[in-house]
Amino acid sequence: SMAMAASDISLLDSETAPLRVYVQELRPTPRDNLEIILHKWEDNRCVEKKVLAEKTECAAKFNINYLDENELVVLGTDYENYLFFCLENTDAPGQNLVCQCLTRTLKADNEVMEKFDRALQTLPVHVRLFFDPTQVAGDRLHTPRPCSHPACGSPVGQP
Repeated sequence: SMAMAASDISLLDSETAPLRVYVQELRPTPRDNLEIILHKWEDNRCVEKKVLAEKTECAAKFNINYLDENELVVLGTDYENYLFFCLENTDAPGQNLVCQCLTRTLKADNEVMEKFDRALQTLPVHVRLFFDPTQVAGDRLHTPRPCSHPACGSPVGQP
C-alpha cells in the first residue's frame, strides 16, 4: 500500500483499526472475479486473509463481504504500476469509505500520488489521506508498523 485514505479516520488510525489492511496480491479468478490476499494485525500478530470480490455488470465495481463493507470500486489503474480502489458499505454510503493506492514498488512517485489525490477529490464524501510513505519516514502517526508474512517474515506492502 502506497497510501490509505478514509472518510472516518478511526477506520485506519491504529495498526489494529478495522479497515487498515495491507493488500499483498490481487488475483483474477477464472470467472473474472478478484481474489484479494491481504494482511492485517489481529491479536498482536499479522494474519493473512483472503477476500473474494465478485464481478458486477459495471467493470469497475465488485461485490465483497468483508466486515461491514460490501462494495469495492476501482477508481483508477494503469494495469501495470498502480491501482486505486475504495471499499464502502452501500447501505450507509459515505460513512465507512476507505481507499487505497497500491503500487508495485514503494518508490515515491509524485505523479501517481497526485492521480490518487485527484481520484479522491471526485468522491461524493470527504476522505482524509492517512498514510503516505512519501512523507517523513519517522512520523510514527502516519507510518504503519510493517506487517510481515507469517511464513517468511518478509514485509508486506506491494500488490
